Amino acid sequence: MADNPAWVKLALRLDGAGGATDFNLGEQLPESKQTLWVNLDYTAEAAHEWLLAQARVPESAAEALSTPDTRPRAAEVGGGLLVYLRGVNLYPDARPEDMIAIRLWIKDNLIISTQKRQLFTVSEISDSLRKGDGPRSASQLLAWLTDGLTWRMEDVIERIEDLVGECSDALEQKPDRALTHAISSVRRRSIALRRYLAPQREAINRLQGDARLDRDDAELIREAGDRLQRLVEDLDAARDQATLLQEEVFSVQNEAINDRMYLLAIISAIFLPLGFLTGLFGINIGGMPGVEDPDAFWWFLGFLGVLSVLLLLWMMRLRWFGDRASKAVRLGRLGVLTRTNWLLRKK
Repeated sequence: MADNPAWVKLALRLDGAGGATDFNLGEQLPESKQTLWVNLDYTAEAAHEWLLAQARVPESAAEALSTPDTRPRAAEVGGGLLVYLRGVNLYPDARPEDMIAIRLWIKDNLIISTQKRQLFTVSEISDSLRKGDGPRSASQLLAWLTDGLTWRMEDVIERIEDLVGECSDALEQKPDRALTHAISSVRRRSIALRRYLAPQREAINRLQGDARLDRDDAELIREAGDRLQRLVEDLDAARDQATLLQEEVFSVQNEAINDRMYLLAIISAIFLPLGFLTGLFGINIGGMPGVEDPDAFWWFLGFLGVLSVLLLLWMMRLRWFGDRASKAVRLGRLGVLTRTNWLLRKK
């Protein structure tokens, strides 16, 4: 291993046969006919100063490699190919949508990349190079990197689709508040991932036609772009399904609230006249009928009972119970759930 500063993540000299050796990174890049790959921590001020001091690296490229905020893209900068890519965060307890950025500038036999957090794909490629089974050129290294980043996205998006399916099954059983939070989390994750996957798809499409890439490497990048296109479509479908599920949860919850309000309205309709009569006969003024009659209290209770029965019969005749109330709500809810499940399974 070479003795390099902490801000130098990698300094490899590719031998053109799949292998690579570490080298010491001095004040200037060494002259070499072999491909050099230097990977730096762009957050270190020393890394920025080193880039600016390199005669082989234009200032525009050095600034582009040190920028903290990036969106995936591919462009011509300083006579070389500048590529911004993103990979999902697969570290334990990390959010996959908190994507890790890597910046590359490729010119002739020189590859300079910068990043803050380590990507598993970069570590995998560097390990392959040290074992003698890695990329043989800068073009192939870029193709392997693009392909590896795309493959690792598939498991994350597949998990999002599984979460949407689990939410759909839970909706049929018990649409509670916890389910609302779960669906909202899936939607936020989908939106965050798509924010970078869509421009990365455009960047990969731009790379396919670059003349600096070998034919086989361009084909591998094209396949990665096709897979990424499918992943973006799956992500859009998962996001739309989550939106539909969230609306359905709100609808079911609103219907449950309406059921309770309907029941309260019926109870109020029954007890409103009863309360009026008891309040009226409870006033302490002269002239109230039945004050001197010892059986008036029981006659009054009987009258209230008959009035309650008449009110219930009147409500039943108007179909306030049965088809017009909870039965209709239940049937309507089942119909909505049936349509929702059909849409979710139509993929």
